[in-house]
Amino acid sequence: MKVLVDENIPNISVDELRAMGHDVLDIRGTARQGMFDNELWPLAQAEQRVLVTTDKGFVEHRDEPHYGLLIVRLRQPNEQWIHARVMAASRQYKECEWPGLLVVMRDRVKSTHRA
Repeated sequence: MKVLVDENIPNISVDELRAMGHDVLDIRGTARQGMFDNELWPLAQAEQRVLVTTDKGFVEHRDEPHYGLLIVRLRQPNEQWIHARVMAASRQYKECEWPGLLVVMRDRVKSTHRA
């Protein structure tokens, strides 16, 4: 699966997704670091990647055609909890299920929306 992680996703998640065989684009440490959200979304779409973020603002794209969107929304986020929710979602859905799918992972529940 092709994935684009926002800068707010822990490095341990990036490493584990790559270890699972996913093609993960992490813009940290590149010329793209610090991209605005309105630049990140088109990049994910141009490269046909699932976007993984903690930024709820991306939910505005839920009804557009897209390659998948995973938003982690926790009451008291920390690296370990964000990582756990990213991994739970990545294991639950197959690559073929992500296009058009929005998954919001919260502390104990998740919600989904299909474009």
